[in-house]
Amino acid sequence: MSLPEVKYTQIFINNKFVNSVSGNTFPTVNPTTAEKICDVQETDKADVDLAVKAAREAFRLGSPWRRMDASQRGRLINKLADMIERDAKYIAALETLNNGMIIGTSFSKTIGAVKVLRYLAGWADKIQGKTIPIDGDFLCYTRYEPIGVVAAVIPWNFPVSIVTVKLGNALTCGNTIVIKPAEQTPLTALYIASLVKEAGFPPGVVNVIPGYGPIAGAAIAEHMDVDLVTFTGSTEVGHLIQQASGKSNLKRVVLEMGGKSPNIVFADADLDYAVEVSHKGIFNHSGQVCLAASRTFVQEEIYDEFVKKSVARAKRRVIGNPYLETTEGGPQISQEQVDRIMDLIESGIQQGAKLECGGKRYGDKGYFIESTVFSDVKDDMRIATEEIFGPVQQLIKFKTLEEVSERANKTKYGLAAAVYTKDIDKAISIANTVSAGIVWVNVYGVKGGSVPFGGFKMSGIGREGGQDGLMEYLEVKTVIIKQPGRSNKK
Repeated sequence: MSLPEVKYTQIFINNKFVNSVSGNTFPTVNPTTAEKICDVQETDKADVDLAVKAAREAFRLGSPWRRMDASQRGRLINKLADMIERDAKYIAALETLNNGMIIGTSFSKTIGAVKVLRYLAGWADKIQGKTIPIDGDFLCYTRYEPIGVVAAVIPWNFPVSIVTVKLGNALTCGNTIVIKPAEQTPLTALYIASLVKEAGFPPGVVNVIPGYGPIAGAAIAEHMDVDLVTFTGSTEVGHLIQQASGKSNLKRVVLEMGGKSPNIVFADADLDYAVEVSHKGIFNHSGQVCLAASRTFVQEEIYDEFVKKSVARAKRRVIGNPYLETTEGGPQISQEQVDRIMDLIESGIQQGAKLECGGKRYGDKGYFIESTVFSDVKDDMRIATEEIFGPVQQLIKFKTLEEVSERANKTKYGLAAAVYTKDIDKAISIANTVSAGIVWVNVYGVKGGSVPFGGFKMSGIGREGGQDGLMEYLEVKTVIIKQPGRSNKK
């Protein structure tokens, strides 16, 4: 298929596409070919200030956005969902161009984003407080209010999905938002900005400012007029955002970060099914997934057969042009990521893991890596402790439920986990003891807009999805009113 036309490359502030204050641009690259797609206007601190000012003005008391009925907010969000659905094929093609995701996944993620927006739109006029009985002649009630100006820092692996969930949460609750897409993948976020204007949102409610993390991202995290930063990305950058919050205005922070998720296969599991689901759990989007099944523990009775079948499946995985429907694996996002993944693969070899297949670059252009499987992996190896974010499966042997429960939690992360077994007692035991924000039983990766998602430990703070996710974007206010004294007279 022909590559999609890029329609928007400027910064989006106050419902207008404008050049950056400096006039500087940066290139965005097609990871499939390693060739430049186009130049995009580069946000720096001056542009961040303008975007935040626009968002603050749109949030002021008496503004069209603040006066808008909650039901009308829901209708606007639904209208945006309609437009994304209308343009889903184009948006998916643009996503694939900019980050290498295979086209089938890009399209399904775009439709998934539409469903998330529709779910959130339904909440807009259903956010309500409580009346609370307290001692004395008082009326006590709570109300939920928007926090204010939200800044969303978006990663490069699932731009459409993550832009829409953060935008949807913020707008459902009545906030305004400044979105900084990853410098590697700004194109779909800018196109969605054009749909925000088309849908009829007031100026300043949504602003999109592409730029580099150390410049634009840092300016957002330090900004004294940002009330909440919601970030999805690496744990290292999450630390910096948390520190910046503490040094500035103590803005609220929601962090969804790294993972090293245990994927536990018991001997009584359906072997072929567990092999296939575990394969997809790690190789989906070429391993560039925070909740990837990146530590697969297999019970010793079936370990050798599981390794054999997993290697055969990895060798069958089709890598190449992400626009072809037969392709299963696309490129990594950048040369930097390729170098990091290859360094970790080499560390696995040097530390004594058995390289069963893969382990090398693939093809003569673009950022491709072969589907790689390691067996005989030990818990203290780098490939078993560090987030690889690439197409590298680690197979680890275990003996007992008690043993694997303890080993699964020996990580600084706690994002996701899975267990495969026909024994409900084993499944519940793992689900109850593993330190993870989401646990799957005999499945991997299933989520939805109504499902809370987030991490334990260094995988994050807060939740996205469902009612729990909305609460991150709201302030709770208590109101107590003195009432006339009650009379005991009959």
